[in-house]
Parts: sequence; C-alpha cells; structure tokens
Amino acid sequence: MVTISSAEFQRHFGRYQDVALTEPVAITRNGRERVVVLSVDEYQRLKRRDRIVLSVDDFTEEDLQNIRKAEPPIESIAFNAELIG
Repeated sequence: MVTISSAEFQRHFGRYQDVALTEPVAITRNGRERVVVLSVDEYQRLKRRDRIVLSVDDFTEEDLQNIRKAEPPIESIAFNAELIG
C-alpha cells in the first residue's frame, strides 16, 4: 500500500487515482492515516464479500475436515478466562 500526505495527494490527484487502480493508497493528515483510496473493483469486491453467508452445505468435505482439524494459536490461551467466566 502506498502512503502519502494529503498535500501530496492534492498536488498529484490524477497520479494517485491511477495508482489506486492497482493498489490501495493511504492518505495521511498530521502524520496519521485518515483515508484509503481504492479502485471501484476492489471496493465492490469487499462489499460483496461482506454479504456472503455460507451454510454447512456450501463447504466441501475437505473444507469441513480442515475445520475439524484446525487448532487455535497458542496465543489464544490468554482468552480462556472469557470462556469460563
């Protein structure tokens, strides 16, 4: 991801529009990331993904086997108290 200041974005708006077609462009203000410019295709892909709801029938048997075999990372032990409480 390309990161630029808002002043740089304003000066070279057309250039960063073109860059955003291939990768996100983060725009900073006062040194902090404030917004990200994405291509329409990427935005629509993210929106579609947001709406996908799967049922068990949508998974292959291989997917289900992999889910059954999956183990949480060791770092997740820190959250065990939340399950007990």
